[in-house]
Amino acid sequence: MTDQSELQRWEQRFAAPGYLFGTAPNKFLKDHAHLLKKGQKALAIADGEGRNGVFLAEQGLDVLSVDFSPIAQEKARRLAEERGASLRFEQADIIHWDWPEAVFDVVVAIFFQFVLPPERDKIFAGIKKTLKPGGLLLLEGYGPKQLEYKTGGPSNLAQLYTPELLEQAFADFSLRQVRAYDEVIDEGPRHSGMSALVDLVARK
Repeated sequence: MTDQSELQRWEQRFAAPGYLFGTAPNKFLKDHAHLLKKGQKALAIADGEGRNGVFLAEQGLDVLSVDFSPIAQEKARRLAEERGASLRFEQADIIHWDWPEAVFDVVVAIFFQFVLPPERDKIFAGIKKTLKPGGLLLLEGYGPKQLEYKTGGPSNLAQLYTPELLEQAFADFSLRQVRAYDEVIDEGPRHSGMSALVDLVARK
């Protein structure tokens, strides 16, 4: 069951003209495109207006883009059409989504930090469940220093990532690479400027 007030908040945000986070793919995702293979099944969670899901489809992957905002998904469909990309969409609240078991070769989880730790744990469990053995996780979010930069993301420390948090959460994955760093990003009006980023590349 989707939290209606939360849904309304995002619907109002996405109703603004243009693309809140731009139409180009997230830089971290683009930088790791060499790990992707044509024909792989990919899941883009909280994919919003579709910039990352569309990019994955352009790489030849079989993509499911999930978000709980109908307005965002309408924009995502439009973006896919403009780019000539083909992907599937599902409107769902990932906190309460019924994650299919061992279906995806790749899960892309970029900036979904609108959840508190208990919900985040549920989503992490869902990611683990839905990846096939050997499946790839590409995850990026903001770290604690982002509270100083104020260039995007949540204002609640509990919603931010640390390398230790991700190492612990995915301790059962192999080939984990966790990186925390500061970088200027330009991803539409909502994610712009110097940012404290934390990335995870891992295999189930």
